[in-house]
Amino acid sequence: MTARAAGPLRVLSYNIHKGIGGRDRLYRLQRIIDVIAHEAPDFVCLQEVDRQVKRSRFDDQPEKLAEALQLPYKLFQLNMKVQGGGYGNLLLSRWPFVEHHQASLTLRQRKPRAAIWGVVETPLGMLRLVNWHLGLAEHERHWQVRRLLEHHLFRNQQDRPTLIIGDTNDWRNTLCAGPFSVHGYHMVTAPQSRFRSFPAWLPMGALDKAFANQHVRIHRAHVVHSRLARDASDHLPVVIDFEF
Repeated sequence: MTARAAGPLRVLSYNIHKGIGGRDRLYRLQRIIDVIAHEAPDFVCLQEVDRQVKRSRFDDQPEKLAEALQLPYKLFQLNMKVQGGGYGNLLLSRWPFVEHHQASLTLRQRKPRAAIWGVVETPLGMLRLVNWHLGLAEHERHWQVRRLLEHHLFRNQQDRPTLIIGDTNDWRNTLCAGPFSVHGYHMVTAPQSRFRSFPAWLPMGALDKAFANQHVRIHRAHVVHSRLARDASDHLPVVIDFEF
């Protein structure tokens, strides 16, 4: 992984589309690895990560990504079963998780969705980091956000520095002024015009969003617009530099 100067912590969020390119439809996991490694993150929050699925050569993507990116601490959440395997959310960290939890965000008769979060012991102290992939319907997404923020395990640590990040599918940008505002979270990835991440080859929607509570201070947030990123997936990655 590319070396990065000491300073704020860095998290990268990326819907990797199972490692399949958005335009050429070719499975090339190495492209995803190269895009992420160039940003040298301390934490990686990935969505649509395959494990043991035919379309991705039955690769154990969580294991391959953790090893290639030299981020040894990983949490994988299987959300959708496909044949003998499936896909879901992956959380990678440079430092150990001292605890971790999952919450189902599946609304009846909708596609299975979930959130995974870990508490990480970083050089700056304890951080709570949430990775998720929300639903396609607006009322579903609002219900999912409320369900996470009001989850009894999540409420127990309100005073802990917290970042919530992932593919929200929030085309109309209604989540920030809705349940997040009620619970004291602000949107890091604003204004929307600067954070368009989908589709990767001609970004129009700011779907990949990050939210933080008052204990997190943001240094910089940006979308990666490299040529390789435009080819590697159907989303572009979002990078956040922060302290707390």
